[in-house]
Amino acid sequence: MSKKLYVGNLSFDATEEQVRELFSQYGTLESVAMISDRDTGRFRGFCFVEMAPKEADAAIQALDNYMLDGRNLRVNEAKPREDRGGGNRRGGYGGGNNRRW
Repeated sequence: MSKKLYVGNLSFDATEEQVRELFSQYGTLESVAMISDRDTGRFRGFCFVEMAPKEADAAIQALDNYMLDGRNLRVNEAKPREDRGGGNRRGGYGGGNNRRW
C-alpha cells in the first residue's frame, strides 16, 4: 500500500526528473503525476507523488517548506478527490428534452 503526497508551489518550469531526484532521496517512488492545464497543456505548479508510507512520511518531514527554485514547497498527504457532481453540464431546469408543449 502506498501513500499519495501533494507537492505544491513548484515552479512552472519544474520537471518530473527534478521531482523524482528530490523525492528519491527518501525512498522509491511508485509514481509521479505532474498536473497540467487541460486547455493550454502548461504545468500548473503542483504534482502528486506516490511512495511507501514510511518513506512518504520522511519526505513530508524533510521537504515541506523546502526551498526549490526560489519557492517554498508545500508537501503533505494528498486528500481524497471530492466528487464535484458533473455529468449534466446543461444547467437550467435539468436539461433534457422533457418539455410539455
